[in-house]
Amino acid sequence: MPERDTLAPINLALQGGGSHGALTWGVLDALLEDGRLLIDGISGTSAGAMNAVVVAHGFAQAARQHKDPKEAHAAGCELARAGLKRLWEGVGTLGSLMWGTPLAAAHPLLGMMNRWFSPYQTNPLDINPLRRLLEREVDFDLLCAAKGASGPKVFVCATNVRTGRGEIFSGARLSADAVMASACLPLLFKAVEIEGERYWDGGYSGNPALHPLLYQTETSDILLVQINPTEHHALPDTAPEIIERMNEVTFNASLLAELRAIEFVRRLLAEGKLDARRYKNVRMHRIDGGAALAPFGADSKSRADMSFVRKLFELGRTEGQNWLKAHHQDVGVRPSLNIADNV
Repeated sequence: MPERDTLAPINLALQGGGSHGALTWGVLDALLEDGRLLIDGISGTSAGAMNAVVVAHGFAQAARQHKDPKEAHAAGCELARAGLKRLWEGVGTLGSLMWGTPLAAAHPLLGMMNRWFSPYQTNPLDINPLRRLLEREVDFDLLCAAKGASGPKVFVCATNVRTGRGEIFSGARLSADAVMASACLPLLFKAVEIEGERYWDGGYSGNPALHPLLYQTETSDILLVQINPTEHHALPDTAPEIIERMNEVTFNASLLAELRAIEFVRRLLAEGKLDARRYKNVRMHRIDGGAALAPFGADSKSRADMSFVRKLFELGRTEGQNWLKAHHQDVGVRPSLNIADNV
């Protein structure tokens, strides 16, 4: 494991996308195993929020156990990897149980019911087994108490139903409710109530939100782990394909807007039209999982059996290892994502 003062500081931005978040698990496993990055902040939405809090929790545990920063970093990487493994294997176990029953055959019918009935009718008890998995894995009291060197700052985005605006939960406001709100698909689960307000999936307002990483961390490098494809070359011509493409466009809209703003500021800084002491010259990097996930189709976002989760994990590890090999040397030096050509 490298010395702490030789680590390359970086922020992570983790998209949501249902069970496709298992690919992000694989990416994170590769980055943490490598150990050469110092994660300053993590912004996550939906499945990305779950991955974010589990990673940060690993580092918070390590900081409690080790006073030496080098030992804490090494232990944090391993504890975060172990936590992610337990979380996603729990998801895979639940998914295998569901897909191994007659419910699997009824899955298309359940999808049709969601178009005509709300979760207030179909799921009145608001049962969500992911909450139990998350609460078993993450001590939110420990996570909220973590400061500075204890691990990365975490920013979880959810959408306020009343205002339609994204809201960022971090610090003392981090909770299982906040993560569940970030992952609350409105046709499947009741809106999550927090402090008198109700929230839906954060993908509608920030998938993921980049602005907390700009304004609340010191680090200028951001690695975006994108699992929601920006481009779709084939024309969607069936109802499910059209709906999925509409969702992809919707869930990428806020991200693309923030990327354009980052590129605009970078250009003005390069031209000397902005004060470099006041504006951060952000270096964007990206691991694009969209191409790797495309062959599985839109329906696979709701598939979470163990064999599928592990397949996505291995794909993600490969993507993460390839990015490290190609672009680790760019961190702190130059962006490896040309935003102007990608948004």
